[in-house]
Amino acid sequence: MGRKTKPAMNKFLIIVPCVFIMFIIYISTCSDSSSDQNKTIVTCEPRSSNQHEVGKSDPTNKKKLSAFLVVLILTGPQLIERRYTIRETWLQKHGKDVLPKFVVGTSELSASDMKMLEAEQARHKDLLFLPKLKDAFGSLTNKVIQMMVWLDRNVEFQYVMKADDDTYVRLDAMVRELKTKSRERLYWGFFDGRAHAHRTGRYAEAEWVLCDRYIPYALGGGYVLSADLVKFISSNSQYLKKYHAEDVSVGSWLAAIDVKREHDPRFDTEFKSRGCRNVYIVTHKQTIQDMRSKYQQLQTTGKMCAKEQQFRLSYVYNWDKVPTECCERVEGVP
Repeated sequence: MGRKTKPAMNKFLIIVPCVFIMFIIYISTCSDSSSDQNKTIVTCEPRSSNQHEVGKSDPTNKKKLSAFLVVLILTGPQLIERRYTIRETWLQKHGKDVLPKFVVGTSELSASDMKMLEAEQARHKDLLFLPKLKDAFGSLTNKVIQMMVWLDRNVEFQYVMKADDDTYVRLDAMVRELKTKSRERLYWGFFDGRAHAHRTGRYAEAEWVLCDRYIPYALGGGYVLSADLVKFISSNSQYLKKYHAEDVSVGSWLAAIDVKREHDPRFDTEFKSRGCRNVYIVTHKQTIQDMRSKYQQLQTTGKMCAKEQQFRLSYVYNWDKVPTECCERVEGVP
């Protein structure tokens, strides 16, 4: 009986050590990335050394950054003076509930430009580098997608505001009002629903085939999204159609879901500013001098405008009408 079972026993003695060795090798390549009391999750994902680069997130899924409002400001590598002006004006006293990030694509940058940005980051720690993105006007939609993916993966937050580096924001008023708004499906800004699709020129949309006009969207000088909408964009980023204009793209991505679109004339975010009104929360197309003037006025008088001016009429969006009839400019609207 012993002679009959000896070959089987020999195979068993060979197989068991091999399996054990393979298991030890597997464990050595992995890391214990998350523990919850007695519960351990083993993962082979690499740890991220820089949580301020897109696509690099903490595999434990414990987000190291948190804020009530995240402000993502699109800027270019060389636009240092604009960033410093924003830091010294409307971002100067932003409070702990606001997390600002200047978003820069760093692909194909020269060594000198990268060194300059790294020095700025070491000093201010408020830059978000997108290493897979070449910063250019034609890459703005990809830039928005990548920064939304980073945000969803790395920050616990309630809202995000997208702004440009020529936008002035009353953060105190924005935070105060957001605390009264819905935390779900919020899409807040200055909407347009009757804009013709551009066929020529700098803003041409060669691949826009949905209609001869754009789907209602909040203009890109500044708009706010709740965290769940950011997650929707991030989770579906590989499937989203990327149009030339980032704000048009966001409007088209959110068209298929049930969102709360809040049109607000206090967002002065069109292709040129409508003027200066003390009720404005967001003002686009501002020079460095405009920003410093507004900030100084607020510090000395409590009002943003040395003199209120309105160069163009505004409108209250009429959601009861078809989009082509949505936006009639009238007197008396900020």
